[in-house]
Amino acid sequence: MTAASWSALGTTVSVVVSDAGALPAARRAVEAELAELDAACSRFREDSELMRLNARAGETVRVSPRLLEAIATALRAAALTDGIVDPTVGNALVVLGYDRDFSLVRRGPSPLTAVRVAGWARIRIDHAGRSVRVPRGVVLDLGATAKALGADRAAARAAQAAPGAGVLVNLGGDIATAGPAPAGGWLVRVTDDHRAPLDAPGQTVTIGSGGLATSSTTVRRWGDGVHHIVDPRSGLPAVSPWRTVSVCAATCVDANIASTAALVLGERAEDWLEHNGLPARLVGNDGLTAVTAAWPRELEAA
Repeated sequence: MTAASWSALGTTVSVVVSDAGALPAARRAVEAELAELDAACSRFREDSELMRLNARAGETVRVSPRLLEAIATALRAAALTDGIVDPTVGNALVVLGYDRDFSLVRRGPSPLTAVRVAGWARIRIDHAGRSVRVPRGVVLDLGATAKALGADRAAARAAQAAPGAGVLVNLGGDIATAGPAPAGGWLVRVTDDHRAPLDAPGQTVTIGSGGLATSSTTVRRWGDGVHHIVDPRSGLPAVSPWRTVSVCAATCVDANIASTAALVLGERAEDWLEHNGLPARLVGNDGLTAVTAAWPRELEAA
């Protein structure tokens, strides 16, 4: 296996392939996919299609297939989680200070200001007409699902560009696979921070297919209690006993929906994950871990 890493979308991108000769084609495919994702879905580019849509809130706007898919994915996430993962939290994020690329975010306001979240059910989407209507005064934010969707699409596109090779794409902790897995599966190191070294506290697991996503309140944080995961019920950063949740699912999108929802659900997260049969690793604010479904338990030191 061989790999390449670089920076894009405000995070670290890694591509691993099972055939060294496939890496150049796989990387080009991933770069192209991420460039298209950024142009369609970024909340930090004035020229992105999403920003143009938000600027026309109150109107019915025809959108590209790429943005339509991303919005439909976000609305599916909201439906699956009963609104716990909601794309209409954009105004709340702006008021909290997350109004630009994270590397440029300033320390959050104190005290925090809550903003009423409009609710995902107010978004109108017409698949046949390829149009979307965002209510007046609402800012749509696709951060909870678009990156995971990009990982799924990038892995599939890379595998198509490099026939016969297995591909793993990691977008800052959102992991998707495509093509044949290497013998024994893909090795993945699960930690609080996707940038952590291999010897950092965590757990190594293997996945044969599908996706794995990690959501955390420890990485995109810019003040006391201020982070990027908003609880739509309060309009404020989620208060959770968990600092990190990692989930395996059939796709990276589904894994990311579950990991984000679990952080917001807090004390209810373990039961919710078990009920849905989702293997997960949850790290508490005290550093202790819990697992659900078929996630492997960590070996205890002798």
